[in-house]
Amino acid sequence: MSAANVSEVPQSAKWRFKLGISIICLMLFMWLLVPVAATVGVSGARIAALTGALFIFNKVLLLLVIAVMGKAGFHELKQHIFRRVSGYAVSADDEVGPTRHHIGMVMFCLPLISSFLEPYIDALAPGLRPNNWAFQLLGDVLLIGSFFVLGGNFWEKLRALFIRKARVVNPETL
Repeated sequence: MSAANVSEVPQSAKWRFKLGISIICLMLFMWLLVPVAATVGVSGARIAALTGALFIFNKVLLLLVIAVMGKAGFHELKQHIFRRVSGYAVSADDEVGPTRHHIGMVMFCLPLISSFLEPYIDALAPGLRPNNWAFQLLGDVLLIGSFFVLGGNFWEKLRALFIRKARVVNPETL
């Protein structure tokens, strides 16, 4: 076998990978049935049953994806994902500028503060806060996105919160 043939992916692996990706996409798009059912006016009990059925069916489809793609397919999928995400992440050695830090801190704190105040706002002024899942999803996306904006050094700072003997070292006082 020549060096050119070693790097080639067999044809069977290509269609298995594509089939696995399409099943994963099917799993994600099936969750759109829940808001569509709610919009159409399906009863709450049927929406709950649909959600439970989708949850179980997605687990079965995930097992099918594992069987179809195999270890090599998941390795390739992981490489594709990390290749895309690594371009957005800042390494722990890179310095994040002050503007980016301020934007990241707002993105980090805003969802935490709003979710903390949510029950109190509902108790003091019922109906004032819109109960919309899109706003809650936006808060989750903001929180996750803040980790990428704040960079790798922020992960170390956050991790230090959970280490009892961690100490702050201020480089300006050294």
